[in-house]
Amino acid sequence: MPWNPNIYNQFKDIRFKPFYDLSELIIGDKMLTAVDLGCGTGEQTALLSERFSQTTFLGLDSSAEMLSESHKLETAHLEFRHSTIQQFLSEPRNWDLIFSNAALQWLDDHTLLFPEIISKLNVGGQLAVQMPYQPDNILNKILFEMAAEEPYRSYLKGWNRLSSVLDIDVYAQLLFDNGLDQLDISLRVYPIIATDIDTLYNFIAGSALIPYIDRLEDDKKNKFVEEFKSRINRHFPKFPTIYSFKRILLYGRKK
Repeated sequence: MPWNPNIYNQFKDIRFKPFYDLSELIIGDKMLTAVDLGCGTGEQTALLSERFSQTTFLGLDSSAEMLSESHKLETAHLEFRHSTIQQFLSEPRNWDLIFSNAALQWLDDHTLLFPEIISKLNVGGQLAVQMPYQPDNILNKILFEMAAEEPYRSYLKGWNRLSSVLDIDVYAQLLFDNGLDQLDISLRVYPIIATDIDTLYNFIAGSALIPYIDRLEDDKKNKFVEEFKSRINRHFPKFPTIYSFKRILLYGRKK
């Protein structure tokens, strides 16, 4: 997908809040190796590397566009690699920390994915994951419902993306069943105060909207965007408004 770091970073402050909350769950003792799955621009990985200076970090992302400036952040204890999470899972190496902030929601079948990721932890290793709770976030719901209707369903040739994010109780069971303890699992709201409709549109345009726009023919893109904005406006008829964006934070340590 053609990720645009400039659009994504328009909401840098909002996107960093759950990162900081997630990173506060990490315990730094005996943590020698760490990987950041879906590291994006690498800025957050660099912050983790500075905080846990005894740890060697690797940042992985499948988007060359997002990684384009990451080489400037590299140090003796921090490097970045263009790689998919599937490629990472195929490598015979284990880690003291597997960290992922707002990335795993792009991958399917979490009932299989999470056990695979947890299997890459050393004994005593930590898992720290944050994902937007897409099934309960209004903009995601508007987008999915619209893409299922005509003529937009035909524009997308029947494609739509049902979120792979599961109920929080399911994640609790997955982490427990796969040998993690010291669990810290929460659903948190990160409010966005929007002064106009473009604020809400641009927020989702830098993430969940990308695969939809990428699949549309050029003459259909403007129609799709106009209708999407119209539906956002119907749901949020007055501004300023508050958008209660929900995220799941998951933490556990391997026994």
